[in-house]
Amino acid sequence: MKKILPLILLSGIGLLSYSCDNRNDDPVVVNPNPNPGDSDTLPVMKDVNVSLSSSNNYSHIELLNLQNTDVVLVYRKDPASSNAWQLIPKTYYLAGSRELEYNFLFNSQKVEIFTEGVSPATLSSAEAGTYLNNQTFRIVLVYANAGKSAAAKSAKPAVDYSDYNAVVKYYNLDESKVQTINAK
Repeated sequence: MKKILPLILLSGIGLLSYSCDNRNDDPVVVNPNPNPGDSDTLPVMKDVNVSLSSSNNYSHIELLNLQNTDVVLVYRKDPASSNAWQLIPKTYYLAGSRELEYNFLFNSQKVEIFTEGVSPATLSSAEAGTYLNNQTFRIVLVYANAGKSAAAKSAKPAVDYSDYNAVVKYYNLDESKVQTINAK
């Protein structure tokens, strides 16, 4: 009996310590890079300040070096709020049943941010001031397969990409290190 009691006590302590789990169910991807040798490029955030005009065909091209495992997200800073970011593509409905849409295309070398819908040349000066002049776009590069195992363990989707703050939290991004580019 004296030999069994320490074994029972030890197994009880082991079971108790194993069952005490204080994990937070929100997944945070600390280092999702599937290629450990390529840890210097992602995740990356870059702000681009640009005025979209006829001289740049109402678009902006930002050169990048993307891997085939990268995802590009582009957000537009809402001029009405200093801290609100909206995922693009985003459509704005203007007076007279007109629509202006921000969109983007990317490949392994570049991201092109542009407008679609109504001809930007037909915008009023107030509309151009709101939707074309001094626009700030945030380009966020993250891993395409980040957090798959964490997402599989959770019933919730891994991250809502339309929610900028959720993306920052999920990928543990440091906003103080955002590179800003002032384009012409």
